[in-house]
Amino acid sequence: MAHSIDEAFAALPLGALADAALARARALGAEHADFRLERIRSADRRLRDARAAGSSDTVDLGYAVRVVHGGAWGFASGVDLSMDAAARVAGQAVAMARLSAKVIAAAGSDERVELADEPAHPDRTWISAYEVNPFDVPEEEKAGLLAEWSGRLLAAKGVAHVDATLRTVQENKFYADTAGTVTTQQRIRLHPQLTAVAVDADSGEFDSMRTIAPPVGRGWEYLGGEVWDWDAELERMPELLAEKMRAPSVEAGRYDLVVDPSNLWLTIHESIGHATELDRALGYEAAYAGTSFATFDRLGTLEYGSGIMNVTGDRTAEHGLATIGYDDEGVAAQSWDLVREGRLVGYQLDRRIAKLTGLGRSNGCAFADSPGHVPVQRMANVSLQPAPAGPSTGELIAGVEHGIYVVGDRSWSIDMQRYNFQFTGQRFFRIEHGRLAGQLRDVAYQATTTDFWGSMAAVGGPDTYVLGGAFNCGKAQPGQIAAVSHGCPSALFTGVNILNTTQEAGR
Repeated sequence: MAHSIDEAFAALPLGALADAALARARALGAEHADFRLERIRSADRRLRDARAAGSSDTVDLGYAVRVVHGGAWGFASGVDLSMDAAARVAGQAVAMARLSAKVIAAAGSDERVELADEPAHPDRTWISAYEVNPFDVPEEEKAGLLAEWSGRLLAAKGVAHVDATLRTVQENKFYADTAGTVTTQQRIRLHPQLTAVAVDADSGEFDSMRTIAPPVGRGWEYLGGEVWDWDAELERMPELLAEKMRAPSVEAGRYDLVVDPSNLWLTIHESIGHATELDRALGYEAAYAGTSFATFDRLGTLEYGSGIMNVTGDRTAEHGLATIGYDDEGVAAQSWDLVREGRLVGYQLDRRIAKLTGLGRSNGCAFADSPGHVPVQRMANVSLQPAPAGPSTGELIAGVEHGIYVVGDRSWSIDMQRYNFQFTGQRFFRIEHGRLAGQLRDVAYQATTTDFWGSMAAVGGPDTYVLGGAFNCGKAQPGQIAAVSHGCPSALFTGVNILNTTQEAGR
């Protein structure tokens, strides 16, 4: 369905404000200047046991001017939508750059900010792929659906409580720069989620199970059942939760793992997605969230995993949470290889890092989560590619003599170099002689990044591929949040170390 840019956003004086800001930046001698105006609407609805537990509907509206002046960055933002105010904000950005240049010189550095070349993209409009804007759906309909789904779970034997949440976001951005790029964009995303809780009244033990439906760059149609089978998932959850409550605790040791996309996406995010952000690999993120073992000197030589491992960075994937038309530096969206046949062959880049490292054009990974924040290098949709004629999940399981099938994400832990990690999940099924043999509890898998991906013995076919992801990837100082998707098939890993989390906790 064709959509147009939101009328309320399009009616703002976008071009006039940009012209005033960029003209002022040029007059003050800026080598580069860009203007970004954003309107981000976020709505959250929460139910507890089918009753309203909270809701919010917020709008963040403002603009930012970023400049390169004297070889240094300058940035300022504002909310006053007048031409004089926009010009004044541009002046503040230049003043900040001048101050930064003095600080850099005083520190004895001669490093100058330079940006990789990017063709101009004048008068471009891009709108994400969705059918029904969730902000056009009556609130009563949203609340009613969550309540009805919660009621189904509460009516099932053994379910004591149900939490239901729905988050929806509409993001509008207008961008213009001194090179002549002008873009107007609109993105829609949403994430429904239900969690069922079981409590054993005699022992006091409890556990929970979440839906595994991922957040998506889609509209309200996602909840209709044609894209994701909500009826089937909700019907199975109480039985799976009851089985989990009765399940035996895992025996620690080494197992072959079949990992479902609903779990594997998060391992990709932490061990590949963050590790291949080149600003992190160069040390620019060290103070906040660590660096990366995949350092720049290992590009083209690091054996990241087995030869069947092929990972892409992609800003173009339909319905991806990090999918865009143009990034916050005016760079057109692209898809590229990060890992090819098990070897590190690429990174995620913004324009400054691309120029600094001599890697050519940026691949469009600059993003700011609000008009009050400066763009930083952020993650693309980083995805493990399926095997063109690969096996089904059932066929992967059938090939395992003694192992575990992992479904759904839960907790994770990874070191500051994205190398040593352990992950848990929502559901763990014992595999014996190629068949599922009931659930297990207290399971976590542990490895180093290269050992884990090196143990990947098979990847599923296209029919097993699912685009997972999250709304809340954090990075930078001050902290910023970005939504990102990670696609992957089911995959088989051999000889992976399994911990018993209860024993590890000393209980």
